[in-house]
Amino acid sequence: MDLDFTPEDVAFRQEVRTWLENDYPADLRGKFSRDEYSKEDFLLWQKTLFNRGWGAPAWPKQYGGTGWTAVQRFIFQEECARAETLPIPPFGMSMLAPVLMAFANDEQKAHYLPRIINGTDFWCQGYSEPGAGSDLASLKTKAERVGDHYIINGQKTWTTLGHFADWIFVLCRTDPAARKPQEGISFILVDMKTPGVEVRPIITMDGGHEVNETWFTDVKVPVANLVGKENEGWTYAKYLLAHERTGIAGVARSKKGIERLREIASVELDQGQPIIRNPDFAKKISELEIDLSALEYTELRTLAREAQGKGPGPESSILKIKGTEIQQRITELTLEAVGVYGAPYFRGFPEDGDNQHPIGPDYAHLTAPMYANMRKTSIYGGSNEIQHNIIAKMVLGL
Repeated sequence: MDLDFTPEDVAFRQEVRTWLENDYPADLRGKFSRDEYSKEDFLLWQKTLFNRGWGAPAWPKQYGGTGWTAVQRFIFQEECARAETLPIPPFGMSMLAPVLMAFANDEQKAHYLPRIINGTDFWCQGYSEPGAGSDLASLKTKAERVGDHYIINGQKTWTTLGHFADWIFVLCRTDPAARKPQEGISFILVDMKTPGVEVRPIITMDGGHEVNETWFTDVKVPVANLVGKENEGWTYAKYLLAHERTGIAGVARSKKGIERLREIASVELDQGQPIIRNPDFAKKISELEIDLSALEYTELRTLAREAQGKGPGPESSILKIKGTEIQQRITELTLEAVGVYGAPYFRGFPEDGDNQHPIGPDYAHLTAPMYANMRKTSIYGGSNEIQHNIIAKMVLGL
């Protein structure tokens, strides 16, 4: 593909930048960088995009998408990162929607897709279980068919933003006697308000509430909520994960992270000089920028393939590995740059009434929590170790 920006691309970038400067909701400005946001904030941003006609940058026009080129989508992501907008949660928009488009019936597409794009429904993912993470096929949550309904029992864990969600897509075992673990799994959509669904918070080491346990106790779900064919959910699950891994690369947000890192390193001192002048530290940033540049071109090539109707393949595993490694290195270097200022953190200050001011500049207060939180990126979406196995099998033929 041609990786040079055309005059039309440059004009599109300016259009997006101007719109974000003028129309990004005032109530949302700065919330993402301060790690402060609610369900209503996410939905407000989605509805704002929808009203502009940009609600689904990667969707085909027939489902209400923009019809943008791969380069335009990339530019949009860059400009949103530059403006530090809230990210659009991927669960409905980028993960479930491609599955619905490819495998759902017409009634399901007509019902669920408009509610995703217009910000009516907030989705979460029901994949991982306490004994089934990277080995997802060993999941135990079961769905027993009784007449026109499934009765679901089991537990999911690490349900990101499940406490915000209206709906959850769940992998369930519908044929316990299947010959292989990957067989006998179905992909079912569940209303979170259904009796028997319980969400329990998991408080992470940074003191935040982002993930949850989700329990299903005799949850009655219409058979009409089955996506595709019964017992073929593993195929849909793999299709979804390929799209998830591509999105996890996070090139645009990482570029903003390095920009912020350079700003911090230009004012934090090392023996009386800005730490950016330390040759060892400067070398680390340069190596990071080189790796990110290589990842950027890999993502653009992947997006171009998708635009040609070629879904993400093993390259999504490459994007996932390198993208998450870069994200973690950015948080490591940022924590190194702020030094001791990164240690204390008062979540909720000053709303909780604490009159002890955090030590150091504002930009330092979230560095330790962000460092801790980003350790997860090499695990979710299929651990990086599993991605290496996929590459070995599908690319190297080992």
